[in-house]
Amino acid sequence: MADIRSPCWLYIKGVLFLGLGLLASVLLLLEAPRVRVAILLAVAVWAFARAYYFAFYVVEHYIDDGYRFAGLLSFLRYVMRRSGRPL
Repeated sequence: MADIRSPCWLYIKGVLFLGLGLLASVLLLLEAPRVRVAILLAVAVWAFARAYYFAFYVVEHYIDDGYRFAGLLSFLRYVMRRSGRPL
């Protein structure tokens, strides 16, 4: 499958991801409508977003500027290779 290059389709893809995340969050909060659940959900979303930022921006711009990541599996292979374990 080829990469999406059209800015319009990339925006549509981003909006769909946002909508999916919001729908899942709302359904989870409807399933367990407690403040603690909402706070834990917010912390989980924030932490995963920061981990994603780390994998695709911090490593590429501050740790190893010669490597370009193609996805989370690419990042996992990179980490495993650097630690000496084959993947």
